[in-house]
Amino acid sequence: MKPTLHLFSLASIFFTLQVPALKIATSLQWIEHTPQPYAIKNFYKGSDTASLMSGGVANIVTDKTIDLAANAETQGLKQYSSHRNLRLIYVIVEVGYRIVANKASGINKLADLKGKKVGTMPGTSAAYFVNKLLGSAGLAPADYSVVSGSVCMKTPCGSGTLPQMLTGKQVDAFGIWEPAVELGAKALGSNAVIFQNASIYREVYSLYSTEEKLKDATTRKNIVAFVKALDQTLDVFTKNPSTVYATVASAVGMDEAVVEAVWPDHKWSGDLPADLLDFLVEEDQYLAKQDGRAVVSRAELANFIDPSILDEVKKSSTVR
Repeated sequence: MKPTLHLFSLASIFFTLQVPALKIATSLQWIEHTPQPYAIKNFYKGSDTASLMSGGVANIVTDKTIDLAANAETQGLKQYSSHRNLRLIYVIVEVGYRIVANKASGINKLADLKGKKVGTMPGTSAAYFVNKLLGSAGLAPADYSVVSGSVCMKTPCGSGTLPQMLTGKQVDAFGIWEPAVELGAKALGSNAVIFQNASIYREVYSLYSTEEKLKDATTRKNIVAFVKALDQTLDVFTKNPSTVYATVASAVGMDEAVVEAVWPDHKWSGDLPADLLDFLVEEDQYLAKQDGRAVVSRAELANFIDPSILDEVKKSSTVR
């Protein structure tokens, strides 16, 4: 019995000393996620490895093995309405979405979309963007028809994708994240007209954790290390983008030239914008109506934003 007990004790000590890897849920198919694998490969210096899994903020509120998640603010707000332990800790990128329309459908300005078929993906940040941008031209949702479609990352774009639906005249315009809009514009050629106004709406693609994970000393230390690695990555993405075009293209199945074409629409933030609370308050009012729930109070949304990790990162960066 003694050898067995001795081995059991050693095993117990070994597993007690093991530090779990940082586990991150993120949608692996979009441009916005690409700083995360780059940061892990090139800069992350946590106490153990960090790994990505396909998913998003919906996973972190149900799976306690997940430490971080990344998603647009829309999905963050949807989850926070029923999971108040969720925390938005860092903005990775802000993206100025665009609408591409077909001039051949008689569209030259946003108001011309009245009575037209507008493609998007309901229940997402893109749907909110379409609502906001068309609303800025005085159009109510009843003034146009919303048609659901899917994205395309690389030509040829198949049936049911928004670029194909645009050229096939199933929609007169569509608004979604890149590169679908760029591919739709290229397919239309001289008939393409683009509408964009990031001051009205931009996607705020963010990093999330939970109150419980942030209170765990070991996990928090690794989260800080990961955010530091993201800071270093975003510096590369901002100052030397040509060095990552090929990497980004390979990661999401795009052509490198298309990555370069849509890069200016991506602001690699690495911060918490000053207007973030106001932005979230306004969007939550829209989502609450869409989802048939009560709005989240401004005070509760202020609690949703946790600047403590970013503050820790900034403080450690100034210490030499």
